[in-house]
Amino acid sequence: MFDEAFPEMAVELSYAKGSIQEAARELGVDPGRISKWRQRHKKTDQNLPLNSTLTDEQQQIRRLQRELREAQMERDILKKAVSIFSKTDGKYSDL
Repeated sequence: MFDEAFPEMAVELSYAKGSIQEAARELGVDPGRISKWRQRHKKTDQNLPLNSTLTDEQQQIRRLQRELREAQMERDILKKAVSIFSKTDGKYSDL
């Protein structure tokens, strides 16, 4: 149903928006599903070492990975928006 990146992107968006409901409405997904994805995401994060024990290089890698996830999330949202607009209105089909 969803590719691997979508749940992660939805979780990141819900944190960025500060609301599961708002993210769910924007993505057209059930809020309960995003809530479950958040719980799974928290469990995964608990297995990672704290930033204070990481070297500068490891912290930079983490930061870059986070930025990459955010960029991928934004790309996926834009793809979905273009897809929605191109299906609903012929004016946007030239994108």
